Amino acid sequence: MNVTNELQLRAGGERSLTRIKDRRGAEIGDSIENLKKQAFQYLKEGKIEQALEALQEALRIDFDDAELLWTLKCLNWWLEKTKCLEKISAPYDRGFFIMSQWKGFYAFLDKIGQAYENSRYAIRHFVSSLALQSFEEALCDGVIRHDPFLFLQIGRCYKAIGDYDTALEYLKKAAGFMQESGEALCELADVNALVGETKQAKVLFREAFFVNPESIDIHEMESSVIVKLAESVRDLGVKPDMLSEWIPVYGTLFGVFSVKRELKLVELGKLKQAIFTLENDVRNNSEEKSMLVPRLLNKYLWLLDHYENTNEEGALMNEVLLKIKLIDPRIYERYMSVK
Repeated sequence: MNVTNELQLRAGGERSLTRIKDRRGAEIGDSIENLKKQAFQYLKEGKIEQALEALQEALRIDFDDAELLWTLKCLNWWLEKTKCLEKISAPYDRGFFIMSQWKGFYAFLDKIGQAYENSRYAIRHFVSSLALQSFEEALCDGVIRHDPFLFLQIGRCYKAIGDYDTALEYLKKAAGFMQESGEALCELADVNALVGETKQAKVLFREAFFVNPESIDIHEMESSVIVKLAESVRDLGVKPDMLSEWIPVYGTLFGVFSVKRELKLVELGKLKQAIFTLENDVRNNSEEKSMLVPRLLNKYLWLLDHYENTNEEGALMNEVLLKIKLIDPRIYERYMSVK
């Protein structure tokens, strides 16, 4: 055999070996992905033991798979938190305990870094289904079956598992009783956006952030309408704990909260009184100023919208614009640039 033929045979053998390795790698990858899919489906069905077995089997194949490690960390976090559920006899209290852990879980996610959407959704489905079982048991109790806060929690659970029609049913009931609850209005807005009722969603989002922004947890929102707005506000350098305060301001300036309405006489009176109180608070409470300023700006913008809708004289609008300019020149410039 001459040198040329030997080199050709050797090259052919190396290519064959590479193809075998690639094929084996693809087979291993497919196996891991299939096990992940099985695990996520088990989670959605509430079969936690089977889910853990599938994940651990996948991990034996590839111990360094980042999504597997992330998912197991999250599951272990929840399993640790829910150990005490058997000791909580009242179903309402069990459900409330589970839902109360979400804030801590989001803080945990911030620590461990990158989230994986399929894993996150499966875990959210599992946890929300667990809470829903308790809440629906509580719903059968004649004492609290008309509790609007119970409706709110059930609506949140149905939204998390993707049953938006049933979520709407319960969230409408909750918001009907809790008209001053930013949390209830925001959840209702979020589901409206998820089912394509964008105009109604924008109205409700704006109302929610006007009524009670501090009660709204942005982590709970799923629709692109609010998620993208939150990302844009975050990109401006707003700190996570201040997002809910600044979202209504920038939501108006960016044209997201574009569906507006004329205020009723009673509402206008309450708005002016709230502005008067906040102006005094901003002047006299320097420690809380970073939170009070966006709340005041939000109310100024509502007053400007009302004046526009009612064709009020320019002097009233100019007075509000001057106040905005004095309290935050950047917001004034942004507002004037879109007008």
